[in-house]
Amino acid sequence: MPSPSGISVRWKLTLSYVGFLMLAGSLLLAVVWVFLLRYVPNGAINTPQGWAPNRSDLLRAFVPAAATALAFLLLLGLLGGWILAGRMLAPLTRITEATRIAATGNLSHRIQLEGREDEFGELADSFDTMLARLESHITEQQRFAANASHELRTPLAITQTLLDVAQSSVDRDLPADLAHLRATNTRAIELTEALLLLSRAGNTPVAHVSVDLSLLAEEAAETLLPLAEKHGVAIEVSGSVALTTGSPSLLLQVITNLTHNAIVHNLAEDGRIRVTTYHRATGASLVIENTGVVLTATHTATFTEPFQRGTTRTRDVGYTGTGLGLAIVARIVQAHQGTLALEPRPGGGLRVQLDLPRVT
Repeated sequence: MPSPSGISVRWKLTLSYVGFLMLAGSLLLAVVWVFLLRYVPNGAINTPQGWAPNRSDLLRAFVPAAATALAFLLLLGLLGGWILAGRMLAPLTRITEATRIAATGNLSHRIQLEGREDEFGELADSFDTMLARLESHITEQQRFAANASHELRTPLAITQTLLDVAQSSVDRDLPADLAHLRATNTRAIELTEALLLLSRAGNTPVAHVSVDLSLLAEEAAETLLPLAEKHGVAIEVSGSVALTTGSPSLLLQVITNLTHNAIVHNLAEDGRIRVTTYHRATGASLVIENTGVVLTATHTATFTEPFQRGTTRTRDVGYTGTGLGLAIVARIVQAHQGTLALEPRPGGGLRVQLDLPRVT
């Protein structure tokens, strides 16, 4: 419900200036009375030089002049206060206009307030920063929605095609069609669950619990050991205690996703994965290195983007992936105020370093 309209801030400032100016003038006149006129006699004053004005004579001459001065101060205060208030509130007017433009959906507009840094400048800079972040976030969400629609369309289209073909042909191999349909449906479910997890990863409150990354690395390696043995990949976990603060379940998911990614993308013969944890002065770190094909820095820079899959695998690992694993990892790491760095190994494969803040 809109608030009732009232006097503007500019008028309030103008009246404040006038009030202080009139108060200062009145005090000045009071000083003249207290320290000058009160000591002048009110009766006839005779001096050797002749007649001299008394208090009444001085008051008759002083009061009209004082009233004129106060009237002049009133007009000067109104005019000067209105102009000064307008100049002072000009930055606020620009900020208000930028807010109205942003409310229409145009987030590309910026205030870019000139002049020296003050409270209004700080407010304008903060507002510009907020608009930039909102614009980036909305652009990312739009791109994510477009990619998600594209990725979900494929399994749904395959499912529709299988159903149409099965319905129109009586000579189809029904068990094979059902297996294909089940695999496609499973992929659609996995993709949907990954999308939900990605959308919640950055918004879920992070628990402030002391976590040892070395224990989580061992747990993730033990969980994924059967998958690694199936594909002939050796996992080595080493390092020291690495304490940080966060959610044990989310950080376990981060390490599990990174290790799983290192397994399914490891195309080298006698593939190896090395997981190392160590303590730093500013926090805890975990490094995962895996063998594989030679990558480029430009390629690895896109891995944390949604739906960006790694290299095409020649080994049949029975896993197509959703392209969201590293995007989920990056979002969880960001929620923990950590950093994630991916870089290609000189001999092939990938090196991933996870840095998290120390226990607070």
